[in-house]
Amino acid sequence: MPKSWRPIRTSRANGPSRPRRRPDRHRRPRGASGPAPSTPYSCGRIDVTGRSYRVSADIGGTFTDLVFQDAETGVCEAFKVLSTPHNPALAVIEGVETHLSGGDIAFFVHGTTVGLNAVLTRRGAKVALVTTRNYRDIYTIQGNDRGEIFSIHWRKPRPLVEIPDTYTVTERVNAKGEIETALDVAELDAVVEAVRTKGYEAVAVCLLFSFKNAAHELAVEAYLKDRLPGIPVTLSHRVSPEWREYARTSTTAMDAYAAPVVRRYLDTLVAQLSSRLPEGRQLHVMKSNGGAMTAAAATDMPLQTLLSGPVGGAIGGQTLAAEIGKPNLICVDMGGTSFDASLIIDGKPSASNEAELEGLPIQMSVVDIHVIGAGGGSIAWEEAGAVRVGPKSAGSVPGPACYGRGGTEPTVSDANLVLGRLDSSNFAGGSMTLDKDKAREAVGALGARFGLSTEAMAQGIIDIINAKMADAIRTITIRRGIDPRDFALVAFGGAGPAQAVALAQQLDIREVVIPVMPGAFSAWGMLQTDVRHDFKMTYYGFWHQIDGSDLAEKFSALEAEGTGYLNREGFADAEISFERFADFRYHGQEYVLTIPVPAGAIDMAAVRASFDEAYERQYGHSSPEAQVEVANLRVAALGTLTRPGIPDPAVRGRTAPRARRVYFDGVEHDAAVLNRDEFAKGEAIEGPAIIEEATATTILPPDWRAEVITGGQLLLTRR
Repeated sequence: MPKSWRPIRTSRANGPSRPRRRPDRHRRPRGASGPAPSTPYSCGRIDVTGRSYRVSADIGGTFTDLVFQDAETGVCEAFKVLSTPHNPALAVIEGVETHLSGGDIAFFVHGTTVGLNAVLTRRGAKVALVTTRNYRDIYTIQGNDRGEIFSIHWRKPRPLVEIPDTYTVTERVNAKGEIETALDVAELDAVVEAVRTKGYEAVAVCLLFSFKNAAHELAVEAYLKDRLPGIPVTLSHRVSPEWREYARTSTTAMDAYAAPVVRRYLDTLVAQLSSRLPEGRQLHVMKSNGGAMTAAAATDMPLQTLLSGPVGGAIGGQTLAAEIGKPNLICVDMGGTSFDASLIIDGKPSASNEAELEGLPIQMSVVDIHVIGAGGGSIAWEEAGAVRVGPKSAGSVPGPACYGRGGTEPTVSDANLVLGRLDSSNFAGGSMTLDKDKAREAVGALGARFGLSTEAMAQGIIDIINAKMADAIRTITIRRGIDPRDFALVAFGGAGPAQAVALAQQLDIREVVIPVMPGAFSAWGMLQTDVRHDFKMTYYGFWHQIDGSDLAEKFSALEAEGTGYLNREGFADAEISFERFADFRYHGQEYVLTIPVPAGAIDMAAVRASFDEAYERQYGHSSPEAQVEVANLRVAALGTLTRPGIPDPAVRGRTAPRARRVYFDGVEHDAAVLNRDEFAKGEAIEGPAIIEEATATTILPPDWRAEVITGGQLLLTRR
């Protein structure tokens, strides 16, 4: 992709891999290279006698995916279990106990949407917000931007903490960090009384300019914790030591809102799995920035887990891009409930230093992921004489009609089964049998309301969901000035490979990659990450007036903070690396671009030139003669996790060919039904064909072909 089309985000690469020297970490086998793709899915119990495994879990709305990687040989196995929405930890525990009973867990990492769902469904904690006197309305007034400038129906997003739950305290720190008015701690007695009588489960504290001087926030915390034992207190200077009062308040309130829910979930998981980990090992959780952190760190920083579920796919995409030599990828993850789209640009995930959830801003580093309600379980329904598909999902309970668990509404999975694209007797590696009669009944009932045959209605459901997903991809590409035709499409998730070619055709994308283990690719991607923590500080000034030595000292201070944090998590100094960034803008502008600052002596002119070049790529013009302001400094501290080399997937013996009648674009064809793990590198498959593996099915329409390339990946192209 031409550089001029690249959107500027804070993209981070994982730190360099180093051999581990401590006995509690597993070394990479001598001569092994990696990470490389794993072997295909395997269903059943793993032979775990005397072996140790690295484990990852991706908790979805319908299925929970687990990947078990032999810590010595690197061989991977993957499994799916139905999710348990009432307590997501139970599905993880069930999967581990069922498939890895008796084996040691050397490393465990998982992605969770528990905190995200708490915010989306407004089922988080009841929070009391404490702020500076006379600034009680910051969070309620919000910013001065209008989300939909021409819409007469637009309303400001409802805050997580309302005005009656906001309390003030007399104090004042100015913009230089100087204390102008001392803190009156006696006023906090009203907060203490309110927590005791009104049932608040958490307290969020956000005082003016506390990111410059945290003395007052620390004093508030000490006073409240002494009188309210067991009530978590969130301080803004810890959650987001950065300017913009509304955004910082919103970030702090959201952290406090999600904290008790996330902690209860983690406590359950840790209590159940800690006995399976060797002494001294900890459970890890994916962060929204694409790194990992310990469960203990997640308990202290629950906000960092909000987007941890989908980021595994982006990190897996980064590994895949390096392996197959395609640095620009559109990664799409279609599961049972949602469709997640992200970009790999120049080999790195597109990232940002801010996000928005339900219209509320969050100040934290995140991998850019666009999520819509579209999956195999998305329900087709009638509205105003038209067919809609999603965002409501049948989930795992009761699930699509074809699951035979009581669902009666037609879903995308039911439509695919009706069209012959799924094998009713070999779904999820044979662990589930699908009821085609129930699928036809559900789809046919909807079709009858529109005078359509069952097959025509099924094709319509597929076409509608594909159009929704194509629009989601356009949102992160065309609307940002990026041409999707310059990318390859990587499709994964349990339902992604079945819709991949149709999406590519709508966007005129010429290449589609189906990775090894597509149904658990996000979980596999989690095993490719490193531990990462982000540190930042507001540092304002004109770039040409800044003393380079002072700037270096500030970066060094952030790096020292990162070193201390990672040391406490068990990393030696030699296993820690850093990435530096600074937020820049032209004088008089409001928003910033984040630019990498190379380690070592800072070349001020070179960094300034990098900003001008980045601005040119983003907006099509630049102003090298204009003054530039720096707003924030950022450091990513990386603790390198060694991963074993992963062998190429084994090729199994060829079985007798099968065929099935399958509908493609409303026309029935005889399609070959093939097992993916029977094809070796260099072999090709001509469409129409159905390529099956244990928990995903790849649809290869007429005029398309698939070739097995490096590492067992499938490259789909139009003939």
